[in-house]
Amino acid sequence: MFPFFTESPRNNQTFKLYLFVKCFEGLTMFKYNIEKNNRDHHTDEISLQRLIVRRGQPFQLTFYTKRQLQPDTDTVLLVMETGPSPSEAKGTSSTLGFPWRVNEKSRWKVELLENCPSYFTMGIKSPADASVGSYKLSIRRGLECTPQPFANLVLLFNPWCTEDWVYLPGEDERKEYVMAEDGIIYRGSDHYISSLEWNYGQFEEDVVDICLKLLDMNPKCLRDAAEDFSARCNPIYVGRVVSAMINANGDHGVLEGCWSPPYVGGKAPTYWDDSVDILRLWNQNQCRPVKYGQCWVFAAVMCTVLRCLGIPCRVVTNFQSAHDTDKSLTIDKYYTDNGLQPKDSRDSVWNYHVWVEGWMKRPDLSKDSTYDGWQVMDPTPQERSEGVHCCGPCPVKAVLEGHTDLKYDVPFVFAEVNADQVSWMVMADGSKRRMFTDSTGIGRNISTKAVGADRREDITAIYKYSEGSQRERCVFDEAIRRSNMTIGCGGGIRVPQMPQLPQKPQLPQQPPQVKLRIGERSPPIAGTDLELYLSLFSDHSDVRQLSVFLSAQTMRYTGVPDCKVWNDVERVKLQPRQEHTIPILIPYFRYGAKMQDNNSLKVTAIVHDQKHPDELYMAEVDIVPQRPTLTIECDGSCEQYSVLEAKIIFRNPLSVALKNCSISVTGSGLLTNTVEVKVADIGVGECLSVPMQFKPYRVGRKMLLVDFDCDIFQNLKACHFLDIRPYSGRNQTGWCGVSDNTFYGMSTVCHYSSLTPRMVAMTIEEEILIE
Repeated sequence: MFPFFTESPRNNQTFKLYLFVKCFEGLTMFKYNIEKNNRDHHTDEISLQRLIVRRGQPFQLTFYTKRQLQPDTDTVLLVMETGPSPSEAKGTSSTLGFPWRVNEKSRWKVELLENCPSYFTMGIKSPADASVGSYKLSIRRGLECTPQPFANLVLLFNPWCTEDWVYLPGEDERKEYVMAEDGIIYRGSDHYISSLEWNYGQFEEDVVDICLKLLDMNPKCLRDAAEDFSARCNPIYVGRVVSAMINANGDHGVLEGCWSPPYVGGKAPTYWDDSVDILRLWNQNQCRPVKYGQCWVFAAVMCTVLRCLGIPCRVVTNFQSAHDTDKSLTIDKYYTDNGLQPKDSRDSVWNYHVWVEGWMKRPDLSKDSTYDGWQVMDPTPQERSEGVHCCGPCPVKAVLEGHTDLKYDVPFVFAEVNADQVSWMVMADGSKRRMFTDSTGIGRNISTKAVGADRREDITAIYKYSEGSQRERCVFDEAIRRSNMTIGCGGGIRVPQMPQLPQKPQLPQQPPQVKLRIGERSPPIAGTDLELYLSLFSDHSDVRQLSVFLSAQTMRYTGVPDCKVWNDVERVKLQPRQEHTIPILIPYFRYGAKMQDNNSLKVTAIVHDQKHPDELYMAEVDIVPQRPTLTIECDGSCEQYSVLEAKIIFRNPLSVALKNCSISVTGSGLLTNTVEVKVADIGVGECLSVPMQFKPYRVGRKMLLVDFDCDIFQNLKACHFLDIRPYSGRNQTGWCGVSDNTFYGMSTVCHYSSLTPRMVAMTIEEEILIE
């Protein structure tokens, strides 16, 4: 190794890295030009202390010499290598430099930008399909000399390069889907859509190394590293690997899934709001999985990894998302005669499901650009794809047109957004009776964060045509036809004709003689009784004698029922063409304790006609009680490295005290580690006010995230966006590096169990502020 020295980037000074290469005749020093290169390649947010560039775009290296270079006769050769067994044939090794003739066979290109008596500058450009990853740069004096390593660089995908398969037109889109370090994930139900702010943090400097380690730990790399490193030129391959490695099913993946408590040995999935914490834990624990994740956590961490590697992506939520286990494109739901759902159905309809869309070309599917663009990639371990727990990349355009015979996993994704839902009544003798088919309820309000705005964008139309339209009918029939020629979740494998799958019923169906609707008398608020009503109306000319069975079950967000919390039976004499209303009151004490680990209440009404036993009617609604608000008060902008003050405020809205309270705070570029603080019980009507101070260490738009927990409310979250201006050199806070951050290095939890909220406000600052 050769000696080198650095000049700190502190106080906006230029960072330079020189490498002495005395063993080569004529060469004296080498310069990375890191600040210029990283800024030109949109990687200066990651680091100004190491060379990180994007493929298909030139970067500059400067060599200092004892005499002027003669490019036609002097020999200065650079060797670029990645992986444990670099090979020119596999595209993982390339030699370039001078004399010019050595570049004829090299896929990497070199240009002499400057040639002066004391130095020369080379412009080096990797091919737009080079393998991404960490590269070793070696130099040799002659064609027969052994290359000697002298530098390293990281090469990423390039959404700014038109020749790269991940090229994304539009600077606003690149800012959102590549450069944005925070985002919004939508959850709840199709009637109660809530937002969860998330810190992706892909430009924290250690994250790029963790992402490359994730690629190195994938089973394909462990079996054949040479082939794996060669295949990293392909974003389709990389996306599929990342999808598998985010979950820990069958490999050394990042997250272990758990869909119901207890969450032994880990955190509840609702705890997380920061991908960086999860990736660091995985890395620190020698690639043992972090406990625990559910779909939005899997998707958020995958978004971080893909953006870090340079693949444009966004997090997408599908409400009323079908999980079709038998690839029939239908979902069967079963009810008892009192309206309860049994727990033994293999198919399910999730209140919502979250996945990732990545942007890339798909020349493997078509010679033109038919299937280019957004590709669904789902890291949540649901079904196997070609033997691996991963999903995608699945072209959204293929889902829209019902092209279910294409790679990867199009039948599964198509069913998630457009399956039929068939409801069955399970009779006392165990027999099943078909009640009705819902052809429009699956795949509602498919949502993602809008470009450049903190609002929800509905993208349902890119997944399917309008429900009930003739075009949608044709697409569903096409999906059935193509599915009959395809086997395997991965798709694309032709087999002999399979038995015909159920056809989608033609609409309109005969309307019911009794119309049911469950509505709200007042907005559902967590901690209060829920006031609803059931409306019944009949167009029939006869009086109807009805038995009405009402029930409420707590539900996992995955559509799995947890437990019954309330039921009632009413006898109704329904007059012709007159509305009859039944009030529904579900007391808080019946559902409150059961909702901590569940997403919603499913309220169901089953109506039996006493004179016509064959006539059954049903209505159901998912109720998501809204939770109280957590507030952050903070200035909207400040200068880098200056002290910023914020205040966290929460008022107890319940008639009981809140116990076991704690607060955690995180934010990329604001705090280098997540800080957790225990606070005292909050009495009835009492307001908690917690001041805090920190020093932002990166510029730009940053998000401060706060999480509040207690015995009744789990994972209440709030965020505040900040505009951090570059350091001007005028503040006098004694800045001497990132470690001077107020909360930097605080990994232990501070305990204030004996303090009142007012005492906490005075104490946190004293104990944590260490200059």
